[in-house]
Amino acid sequence: MMWLSGGFIFRRGESFYHRLDPRTKLLNSALMFVTTLLARSVFEMALVIGFMVGLSAAATVLKRVARTMAFTGLFSGFIFVVNIVFTRNLDTSLLYAIRFIAIVVSTSLFFITTSPDELEQVMKMFRLPRDVVFAFVTAVRFIPVMMLDTMQIMDAQKSRGLELEKGNLVRRVRNMIPILIPLVVNSVVRSGELAEAMESRAYGAVPRPTSLLVYRARGTDIGAACAAVALFALVSYSFYFVIPVHFP
Repeated sequence: MMWLSGGFIFRRGESFYHRLDPRTKLLNSALMFVTTLLARSVFEMALVIGFMVGLSAAATVLKRVARTMAFTGLFSGFIFVVNIVFTRNLDTSLLYAIRFIAIVVSTSLFFITTSPDELEQVMKMFRLPRDVVFAFVTAVRFIPVMMLDTMQIMDAQKSRGLELEKGNLVRRVRNMIPILIPLVVNSVVRSGELAEAMESRAYGAVPRPTSLLVYRARGTDIGAACAAVALFALVSYSFYFVIPVHFP
C-alpha cells in the first residue's frame, strides 16, 4: 500500500517542472486532459500516453507515474472487458481503456508535482469560496496521514493475530472491520483537533485574508504555457485533419 500511495502524494523536487508556476502546471494538465478526449483512435491515444511519459521522465517522477498507471490499469481492464462484451469492437474498447489511464495520469502529474500550498493559492486565484478551498486542501493534506494511520493499524492488528490475506471474499471484508473502526475513530479525533486549531486562529474572522505567497509568472512560465498551447493546437489539428481515422 505504501508503494501504491507514493504515486499520489506530493514530494518536493528540483526539476524544471516542479519549479514552474502552479498555474502553468494546471494549464498543462488541463490541455493534456482535453487532448485525451479529442483522441479518436488507439494510435492517437498512444501518442498522448507517450508524451505524458516523456514529460514525467523530464520531471523526474516517472516511477511514481508508473505506479499510478499500474493502479489504474486494473480499472481500465474492467472498462475494456465491459466494452468488449457490449460493443464487440476491439478498437473502441482499447480506446476507452487507454483513455481512462491517460485521464488519470494527466491529473496525477499535476498533484504529485504541486504542493498543497500552491494548490491553495491557485484555487484562491479563481475566486473560489474560502470554505471550499480550505476543505479541499485539507483533504489533500490528510491523504498521506490517513494512509500512514492505515498502515500502522494494519501492522498492529496483524501482530494481534488478524489474518487479512486468508479466507474468501466475504471473510476478508469482515476482517477489514478491525481496521476501519480505529481509522474512523482517529479521523474523528483529528477533525476535532483541527476544529480547535482553526478556532484558536480565528478562522473566518476576516472575509478575504491576505497571503504570504504571491505568484508572478516568469519568462520560463510564460514560455512553457505558450509551448503547451501551441503543442495542443498542433496535436488537435493533426488528430482532426492529418491523421486518418476509420470508424467501424
